[in-house]
Parts: sequence; structure tokens; C-alpha cells
Amino acid sequence: MRRDSSLNPISPRASGQDRSGPVVIWQLCDGKAGHLSQSTGLINALLDHSQAEERQVQTHRVQAPAPGVLLRAELTRRRGWMEGRPAPRVAIGAGRATHLPLLALRRRGVKTVVLMRPSLPLSWFDFCLVPAHDVPPARDNVITTEGALNPMRPGQAHEAKQGLILLGGPSRHYYFDADAILSCLREILAKTPQLHWSLSASPRTPPALSRGLGALVSDSVAVKPWVGPDPGWMAAALNRSAWVWVTEDSISMIYEALTAGCRVGLLPLRRKGPSRLHSAVDRLLREGRVRSFSDWSGGRELPAPDRSLDEAARCARLLLDQGLLTPPPCR
Repeated sequence: MRRDSSLNPISPRASGQDRSGPVVIWQLCDGKAGHLSQSTGLINALLDHSQAEERQVQTHRVQAPAPGVLLRAELTRRRGWMEGRPAPRVAIGAGRATHLPLLALRRRGVKTVVLMRPSLPLSWFDFCLVPAHDVPPARDNVITTEGALNPMRPGQAHEAKQGLILLGGPSRHYYFDADAILSCLREILAKTPQLHWSLSASPRTPPALSRGLGALVSDSVAVKPWVGPDPGWMAAALNRSAWVWVTEDSISMIYEALTAGCRVGLLPLRRKGPSRLHSAVDRLLREGRVRSFSDWSGGRELPAPDRSLDEAARCARLLLDQGLLTPPPCR
């Protein structure tokens, strides 16, 4: 199989609808790292399965046009945002900004896959991959996922003495107390002198907490300040680390760590009223797949990893079984 991992545009003469040529997949992007991570996880899994089945697939990363640009393109039929690359057979997008471009492509016979619950009716897309905590309805075109998809893969060999701490920040679901988080971090570091820790902030991490992390640096503790998206660093760190602590607000990072096969603990945050996100976190705690800080502090170990979690691969198999990459019938 020809695997185009660079996702760069190629000749516009090729056609994703050509039955004899490679299947062309467009990855619609909205500039948000978390959304890009989800669609990349699914595309990588599709490529892996296609390679096993000796299918030719090309992938192209396409910036989703702004609504005004898309509207003008549809009214004038001057669709510059679609030019410069082969026509797709499949388009995949995550994030509200990708929804209308997906619909514009579907009007042209492209199969569409939307990740997370869309802002538009589910029936307007060919396939919808929706996390269980969003309570999707039972529909033929809906696949319920456990958490958000991600590019991590289980089965990595982790370093037994390597740990990772991932920090989020305030959100519409959680308050964020920098002093309380720093107190938890000091206890974790004091109780695990045998481990080497990497601490990573995020774009949402409050400046007060980021400044406080500097005081924790030692021979066994390294701090990586937020300087911009670096998914390669995150993947390498998760694949290397046996022990991971994540602030409770960061549901995507929680599932990335679980998928990578890490032991996962949750740093506590004060919640803002009830939400579906809280319910998803509580379910993971009830099932014993993650450990709360209070339980760990009371003497309970972080739980052994569940190495069967690989939602991207599961969804890729389901989509292939439902003919996602199958050419349209001859007319």
C-alpha cells in the first residue's frame, strides 16, 4: 500500500473517485490540536488496516475554510479551497468548523466521517463517531466510542521508573486551584523518589501554576513548559512512561494515557455543577481503570493498565466493514 504520511497536497489531476487508483482521504482541520489528534488517530488506524488488506490510500490535510469563504465558494462555484489536491473519496473532520465543509463535500458524492457529536443533524453525515458521554442515539450511521479517539496504540514497552504529569486548566466544567494542584504534586514527588518525572503544562494551565512548577525541578523532575503544540513529544512521553497523572479536566489526555497502556491517576479539581464529562470520569473511577488522588494518597496503587483499549482501531474496522473505502458502484 502507498502510505502518504506527510499529508501534503499532490497533483490535482488525480481523482479520489477513480476506481482503479488509490483511495484519497481528506483530513479536514480547524487548527485545534485536540481535534487534529482525534482525526489523525482514526486515519492512522485506517491506513494500518488498509495496508494489511493491500489497499492503496493517500491522505491529505486540508484546512477547513471559514463559513463566509465556504458560502461564497458555493454561490460562485469557485471552490479554491478544494483545488490543488486529488478529489477525495472520504473526508474526515473533528470540530464545529469542519461540519459545513464536510456537508459541501458530501453533496459531491464524498463519504463523510464526523468525530464527536456534530452541531448539525446526525443524518446529514455518512458516519458519526460520538463519545458515549455525549449520549448518542442509536442510529445506523452512529458509532459510539469510549472517549475521544487518539493516535496512541497499546502494547508499548514502558520504562518502569518513568512517570509523566499532564496539567490542563480552567474550563467550563472545572475550577482550577493552582495551590491545591502544587500540593498534590509535592506529595506525589515525595512519595515516589525512585521515579523520574516529566511535568507538562498546556495552553490552559494558569500562569501561577506554570511558575510554581519551576520550584519542583530536580535531578529526577523535569518540567516542559507550554511553547506550542508538540504531539510528537506527547506520544513519545506516553509511550515511555509507566505512571501518568492527569488533571481531571483533561478527558482526552486521560484516554490517550489509557490507550498507551499507562497506569493513570487523576489530579482532583473542583467541579462546576453536573456535566456529562463528570459522569465519564466517574465511570472510569468506578470501573477501576483510573485512580483518584485521594485513594492513591490513602495507600491504593494506580491500577494496572487495560491493554485492550484501542478505539481508533476498533472504529476503523467497523468503518471498513461498512464500506467506507469501497468505490461507488459503476453507473
